[in-house]
Amino acid sequence: MTTERFGLIKVGGKDATVIGEDLKIGMTAPEFTVQGLDWSLVRGLADTRGKVRIIASVPSLDSDVCDRETRRFNVEAAALSKDIVIQTISMDLPYAQ
Repeated sequence: MTTERFGLIKVGGKDATVIGEDLKIGMTAPEFTVQGLDWSLVRGLADTRGKVRIIASVPSLDSDVCDRETRRFNVEAAALSKDIVIQTISMDLPYAQ
């Protein structure tokens, strides 16, 4: 059964539903599947096994704040080692990204 919680965060000034339990420091990250930019399914952990992962989550790149955050993050991330995988997860469809 999936846990749904309402009113913990706001998106666009409105309360949003959060699905699932919070992750806590020291917990093993659960596997997740997302849609890649080419519409393929990407297994977030299995497909990046053996790499250091940085996972950023934003509601939508269509919002000014998320867009600026992601652009700035990408500038900083360009200097990182090729052994580091960066995944930015949003609710946007691939063509919007």
